[in-house]
Amino acid sequence: WIGILVLYTVHKGQFNCPGGGLLHSYLLGLIILLASIICALSALVYISMQGTISNPGPRKSLPKILYTRLLLYFPEFIWAVVGAVWVSDNSVQCEKTVINGVIGTVIASWIIIIFTVIGVVIVFDPLGGKKTFYLPDGVSRNLESSQSGQLLYNVKSSATRVWEKRIRLLCCCIVQDDDHRVAFTSIAELFRSYFSDTDLVPSDIAAGLILLHQEQDKMENCPKEPEEVLCHSPSSLVTDDLDVELENAAHYMLFAAAAYGWPYYVYTNPYTALCKLNGDCCRNRPTDSDITGSDRHNFHFGSILKITGLQYRDFIHISFHNKIYEIPFFVALDHKKEAIVVAVRGTLSFEDILTDLSADCEDLTLEEVLENGFVHKGITQAANYIYRKLINDGILNQAFTIAPEYKLVIVGHSLGGGTASILAIMLRNSFPMLRCYAFSPPGGLLSKSLADYTKHFIVSVIVGKDLVARLSMPNMEDLKRRIVRIVANCNRPKYQILLRGCWYEVFGGDPNDFPTELDGRNQDALTQPLLAEESLMVHRSPSYNALEEEPRLDSPPQYPHLYLPGKIIHIVEECSSKRLCSSDIKYMAKWSNETVFSRILISPKMITDHMPDVVLKALNSLSQEHGSCLSC
Repeated sequence: WIGILVLYTVHKGQFNCPGGGLLHSYLLGLIILLASIICALSALVYISMQGTISNPGPRKSLPKILYTRLLLYFPEFIWAVVGAVWVSDNSVQCEKTVINGVIGTVIASWIIIIFTVIGVVIVFDPLGGKKTFYLPDGVSRNLESSQSGQLLYNVKSSATRVWEKRIRLLCCCIVQDDDHRVAFTSIAELFRSYFSDTDLVPSDIAAGLILLHQEQDKMENCPKEPEEVLCHSPSSLVTDDLDVELENAAHYMLFAAAAYGWPYYVYTNPYTALCKLNGDCCRNRPTDSDITGSDRHNFHFGSILKITGLQYRDFIHISFHNKIYEIPFFVALDHKKEAIVVAVRGTLSFEDILTDLSADCEDLTLEEVLENGFVHKGITQAANYIYRKLINDGILNQAFTIAPEYKLVIVGHSLGGGTASILAIMLRNSFPMLRCYAFSPPGGLLSKSLADYTKHFIVSVIVGKDLVARLSMPNMEDLKRRIVRIVANCNRPKYQILLRGCWYEVFGGDPNDFPTELDGRNQDALTQPLLAEESLMVHRSPSYNALEEEPRLDSPPQYPHLYLPGKIIHIVEECSSKRLCSSDIKYMAKWSNETVFSRILISPKMITDHMPDVVLKALNSLSQEHGSCLSC
C-alpha cells in the first residue's frame, strides 16, 4: 500500500500518456482497496488478541470481520484482472517506472490470491459446525436403526472422507493402487478419531506445546527421585555388558545409516559428497551383487560403499525398490564382526510415511509367547515383504553358503528399526542366534508380551527425548489431554504465550519466569475437569476415556498400549541445559525400561535426537570414550 501510494503521489500529474486514464483509476482504486483490507486485517489482529484460548467471548465479533475480509477478495480479484489487462495492453506508452511498479503490483496480487485459495482448500473444514459425538457401546447398538445412529454414522463417514481427500491431495505425486487406497482410508480413520473430539486449531496446539515445555523444564529443575527404573542393578557385569552393546551398536549404526543411500551421505558431507559420488557414478555396476530398484547413476550404492567401507564383493543383495509396505534394504557380509547384516532403510519417501501411519494393530502369534501379541500393522507388512524376499528368494541361503560360520544381524533406524525388530521375531525360529539392533524405533510397535520376549535378542537404542520412540496412539491421546488441560488452565492471551514461548525456545531463560498458571492450584483441583477444558473437548473419544478408566476386558481399545522392542539403551546428554549448539557434547548411556517412554516429552531436540547422524555421533562418542578408558 505504501509503495502504490508513493508511486501515485510522485507521478500524480503524469497520467496523460496513452492508457494513463485507466492507470490513474486503477492506482486510486487500489489505494482505497488496500487501505480497506489493511483496516480489516488490523481489526482481525486486534480482536484475535482479546480473551484466552478457552474464553472466546471477547472475540465474538470476529466472524463478521472475517466475512468482511472475505468479501474484499472479490474487488481484489477484479482489480488484479484490470491490472493484468492494463499491463498486457501494447498500446500503453507510460513511463517505464510506472509500468514496472504496476507489473510488480499485479504479480503480488495474483500470488496472494493463489496462496489464499490454496490455504482455504487445505484448512477449510467442510463439516462446519457439525460436531460428532461418541455414545457408549450399548446405547450405540440400540440406536443402530434410529435416526440418531444414522446421523452419527453419516457425520463420521463425512469426516473420514474429508481426511481421505486431504491425504490424497498430499500424495498426488505418487502412483496410487489398491494398497494406497486401503492405507488412505485407514489413516483417514485414524486422523478422524484423533482430531474429532477437540476444538483446537494449530496455533492452540503450538501454545499448548510451549506451555508444556516450560512446565516440563520446571519439573526437571526440581530435586526429585530418579525418573528411570533400571532394568538391572548397576553391577560391573551389567556395565561391561552395556559397554559391549554400545560398541556393537556404534558399529552396526553405520549399516543402518548407509541404508538411506545418497541423501544421508550428502546430508552428512554437504561440501564433498557430490564430488566423491561423481567419481564413482560412471563405473560399471557390480555383477556380483543382486541389485533391484532404481539407482541409475550408482549414487545410492556408491554412498553405501563409502559409509560402510565394504567392497563390492561383500554385498549379497541390494533392493532400492520402494512402495507402500515395501521398503529398501540390503544384505552384506561384515567380515570385521563375522556377521551377515540385513540393513533396513528408515522413512525417506511418501510411501514410507504411509507405512508409518498405518497404525492399526494386528495379531502376531508365536509358539514361545503364551499370549497373542499385537503389532503395528504397516510395519509388520513391511517386515513380511522383506521376510518373503530373504526366504523365498533364497537370499539368506546364498549368504550362508558363502559364509556358513557367520551370525545373522538385523539392523535399521526409525521405520527400519521397527521393521528390523519384527523381521527378527519372524526369523528367530530359523536362526536362534540372530541379533537385532533397532535404532530409534517407533514406540507403538509391540504388545507387552512380545516386547518382553524380544529382550533376549533385540537391543533398542534411543537418544535423548526422541519423539518417534515415544509415538503411540495412547501417548498421543495423553499429549492431547495434557495440551487441553494446560491451555484451559492458562489465562494469558494466545499471542503472549506464543511470543514469550518463542523467546524462551530461542534465547532460553528461567522457566519460572514464564508462568503457566498451574502453580496456584493444588493437585486435587488439577485432576477435576474444568468448564474451560470441557469447552475445548467436543466429546471424549474411546481412547481418551481409556487413559482415565480401566478398559473392560471384553472390549479392548482400538489402539492398545504398544511398546519398544527388546532391551533399551537410553543415551542422554550429561549437560543438556545448554541451548547453544556445542561440538563437545558429552553423553552418558544406561539400560532403561519401556515405561520411561510412556509419555511424549516436549523439547527443541525432540526431532533432532531422532536423526541418524545424531544417533551415530552419540554412539561413536560413547564408544571412543570407552576405548580411551581401556587404553588408560
